[in-house]
Amino acid sequence: MQGLYKDFYRGFIEDARWKLYLEGTGITLSLAAVACLMGIVIGVVIAVCKFYGSRRNAGPLWKTLAKICDIYTTVIRGTPIVLQLLIIYSLTVWTKGTYACMIGFGINSGAYISEIFRSGINSIDIGQMEAGRSLGLSEGTTMVRIILPQAIKNVLPALFNEFIALVKETSVAGYIAVRDVTKIASSLKGTYFISSPLYITAVIYLVLVLFLTFLQKKLERRLARSDRS
Repeated sequence: MQGLYKDFYRGFIEDARWKLYLEGTGITLSLAAVACLMGIVIGVVIAVCKFYGSRRNAGPLWKTLAKICDIYTTVIRGTPIVLQLLIIYSLTVWTKGTYACMIGFGINSGAYISEIFRSGINSIDIGQMEAGRSLGLSEGTTMVRIILPQAIKNVLPALFNEFIALVKETSVAGYIAVRDVTKIASSLKGTYFISSPLYITAVIYLVLVLFLTFLQKKLERRLARSDRS
């Protein structure tokens, strides 16, 4: 028991090493937040392109864009995130690893979020588009003002779930020298030959996921109440 406490003391308390975990957790959350925002922007664009490109009367431009989007999602979803980070880091030697991570995770997340938004758009009755057109709105205006707001409301729980997944996926950021909480734990373990940093980091991730899951369920209950009212 004394050995476990000594291991914990050296890995968390000694020399105020708990501050390193706070710093790493902040980097982990910032990576996930920025990547999720980038993914949402990319996902919306791809979902809209696929929506218009899949229609019977779609023009050659929309069909081409939809095909490009299909290739993008296939490549991103078919290759490991670690490999994508390494490639992006090698292509962005002019920037910090943190920024390369944000770009990499954002591009990766965009492929998955696009499918979330595509299902959200497809869940809206086609009559909503026709109603907007009958009011004199253009297709673009109808999409932005009528279709997308309803689709976003429908997919909010899934987007929250994607953010939770991103928080855990950022644990591989250390491959390109980003000092997230996992990288810090690995460094402490290797420097002082103790295992407590790994357990401490596992607890940190668990607490983060439980808290975010709590917020997600609260959001789902609020959306359910608004649907009934």
